[in-house]
Amino acid sequence: MVQELVIAIVAAVSAGALYTAAAAKVVKQYERGVVLRLGRLRNDVRGPGFTMVLPGIERLRKVNMQIVTMPVPAQDGITRDNVTVRVDAVIYFKVVDAASAVIQVEDYRFAVSQMAQTSLRSIIGKSDLDDLLSNREKLNQGLELMIDSPAVGWGVQIDRVEIKDVSLPETMKRSMARQAEADRERRARVINADAELQASKKLAEAAKEMSSQPAALQLRLLQTVVAVAAEKNSTLVLPFPVELLRFLERAQQPVQQQLMQQPVQQQPVQQQVAPPQTGQPQRPAQGQRAAQAQRPAQAQPRPGPRPPQTSSGASAPTPSPPPVPAPPNAVPARPSRPKPLARH
Repeated sequence: MVQELVIAIVAAVSAGALYTAAAAKVVKQYERGVVLRLGRLRNDVRGPGFTMVLPGIERLRKVNMQIVTMPVPAQDGITRDNVTVRVDAVIYFKVVDAASAVIQVEDYRFAVSQMAQTSLRSIIGKSDLDDLLSNREKLNQGLELMIDSPAVGWGVQIDRVEIKDVSLPETMKRSMARQAEADRERRARVINADAELQASKKLAEAAKEMSSQPAALQLRLLQTVVAVAAEKNSTLVLPFPVELLRFLERAQQPVQQQLMQQPVQQQPVQQQVAPPQTGQPQRPAQGQRAAQAQRPAQAQPRPGPRPPQTSSGASAPTPSPPPVPAPPNAVPARPSRPKPLARH
């Protein structure tokens, strides 16, 4: 009898232990417990810690309240400007109402994932390629609003949505590279043109200053020659400076002006006296010889044009040419002596 009582007690204790083990539940700090009694939701949501449920009558479902990071698979789409792109994203969300996450939706994770993919395709179709590449912040906000609207009824709160990468076709990448290169070349040309304009203004001012001093231009030429000859890898052809020619021209002008200002000296023409016609020739006197030696040789007149004839056939009188003055430095011609006549 005692043995049967002991066996009964041991069996009762074992059954109680098994029941307690089946009814005891532990909810972690980042979890909440939703209890369903006979398939009906209990109003109280079990908090973190130790809790008890009725085995076979109540069922406890634990819901994670942490922020979940879920990658959105890459989606292919066509932008508003007809460019095929492939976009992937990442979504951050958390459960704020454990009962709604269990009752309102079968699997809130799968529902959020599908909603994120659908919203991402919609954003791609409504946006331009430039917005996807440069204005992602605005697209992220729009994508977050599109996902958060249905997720509120599921007890899920969308914290953040980020577009990770935008994949473009190779042809589009080359086209964009050419466009960027052309834009940079355009800006480079504008900068060069602006630099040329500023340099031309400075050069004009420098030329204006150098025009007053011709030697400055010559010094600038010599500086350029020194700068070019510093490399010692080319042959330098030095042009003849124009300023030197101008200097020589200015140096010759005073000499020509002096020659033009000197008066022309005309020596008096002495009348030659014919010797008397005698049997013997007379020799000129000593003074007459000296005068003849100092008399310059008269220039022979050049044959002029034929005088015009009048209607009567007689030629009109031709005016005698004016006497040509002898140059001041001309050497007078020595008169020839008459030969003596032979005596019979």
